[in-house]
Order: sequence, then structure tokens, then C-alpha cells
Amino acid sequence: MSAHAATATIDHHHDPSTSTGIPNKKLLMWAFLASDCMFFGALISTHLIYRLHPPAGGLDPKVVFSPELTSFSTFILLMSSLMMALAVTAIQKGNVKSCRWSLLTTIFFGMIFLGCQVYEFNHFVHEKHMTISNSLLGTTFYTLTGTHGTHVAIGVLWLSLMYVRSYKVAEEKSWFSHQLLHAVTLIVALLATLKVVLGLVHALQTEATAGDAVGHFFGGEWFFLAVALAAYGALAFHFARPRGAVQFTEVNAIDVESMGLYWHFVDIVWIVIFTAVYLLEYL
Repeated sequence: MSAHAATATIDHHHDPSTSTGIPNKKLLMWAFLASDCMFFGALISTHLIYRLHPPAGGLDPKVVFSPELTSFSTFILLMSSLMMALAVTAIQKGNVKSCRWSLLTTIFFGMIFLGCQVYEFNHFVHEKHMTISNSLLGTTFYTLTGTHGTHVAIGVLWLSLMYVRSYKVAEEKSWFSHQLLHAVTLIVALLATLKVVLGLVHALQTEATAGDAVGHFFGGEWFFLAVALAAYGALAFHFARPRGAVQFTEVNAIDVESMGLYWHFVDIVWIVIFTAVYLLEYL
């Protein structure tokens, strides 16, 4: 009863032990995001300034860009923000299972976004012949969107580590070896997911119809990667089996909330990038 009463009084938004009333972890994250905001502001401003005065003979963005693929990846990233918010709400209520599923979905959406971005970069370099050094558009575009993609990749890694951490049992001597195996399995699954996304996007872009693309996808090597992902699902159930009370409770909500602030910031920045880099070219 006393433990329940103690957890029931947790305030997830204010910390009376600090002079500001804001938890130190959240305050540190806000300070980092403020500096990152200025960093992205400089990159976006640089791209816009050079786009106002393009050099003669430069590449035409309308010929290079693929708004359909980018719009799809933008929608996926926005949906990941929804799942991240659900993860924060779930852990604040002490629902660890729901938090895990929301984190996994957020990770999956993040990998889809990264897969689309990797394919887009490869397509621009080999098909459109736009590199980071042969045009001013390529220099500003790859620097800006590549930096954002790095932030997404860091966020996916952070989410993955938080997911694995949620399985730490309160009384377990062999925690390190078990969690290390869990983390390695999750990373392998993420890489397989990325390769599957790249293969499917490539099939959809190159085949005449969606039916041909799906047939090519499941008729080739990608089918075996899908089987590998199914095998990972079986391993995930193995790791997720009840093994006792875990240390990951609503007390850790501030950690998930700080991670959520980072993820939402990355999504907001992408909305600005999508508008400034892609949509403005078609207005």
C-alpha cells in the first residue's frame, strides 16, 4: 500500500527538488533542443538564401525531387510522433506493455523514414547525377537533410535502447548477457527492416505497376528477409515472456518524456525542411 501511495503521488511535469520546478533531465533536453534549433535554423536559412540566387546552369529542383516519396515518408514520420506520445502517456500511467508496443512502432516508422531517405539519396546521385560537390543545390540539400537523417538515426538507436531497458528485471544476476543478446537481436532486425524497405521502395519506383512491384519483391531475395523478420518476431516473444517484476515503471516516465521531446523536435524540424526545401519549389 505504501509503495502504491508513493507512485500515485509522482508528478511527471514538476520536480519540487529543483529550483526551477522542472526536472533536471527535461531542462537539459530543452537546452539541447534550443541549441539544435539554432543549428538547423542556420542550415535551412543557408539553403533558402542560395535558392533565391541559384547559379547559372544549376540543377532544377523540380526535375530532381520526388514529392510523392517524400510526402509518404513525411506522413510516416508524423505518425511516429503520435506513437511516441502514446508511449509517454502509457508509461506515465504505469502501463509498461503498452509503452513497449508504442516504442516498437515508433522505431519501425523511423526505419521506414530512413529507408526512404537512403533510397532518395541513392536515386539522386545515380539517376539525377546530383552529388554534394557538383552543384550548390546538392551541397545545401545533402547537408541539411543528411543532418536531419542523422538525428533520426540517433533517435531510433535511443528508442531501441529504451525498449531493451524496459525488460530489466529487478532481481536478476545475468541481466547484462540477456539484455546484450536482446539488443543485438533488435539491431539485426532493424537492419533487416531497413533493407526490406529499400527493396520495396526500389521495386515500387522501377516496376510498371504496383502488382508487378509486389510480385518482384516477394519473388526475389527480399522474401527471405521477410522470413528473417518473422523469425525475429518469434525471438521478440521469447524476450518478452514474463520473467518477474521489472525496474522500468512510471518512475522512469521522465526518461521516456525527455526522449519524446527529442523525437517531436526532429519531426517538427522535418516539417519545416519539407516545406522549405520541397514544397516551395512547386508553389
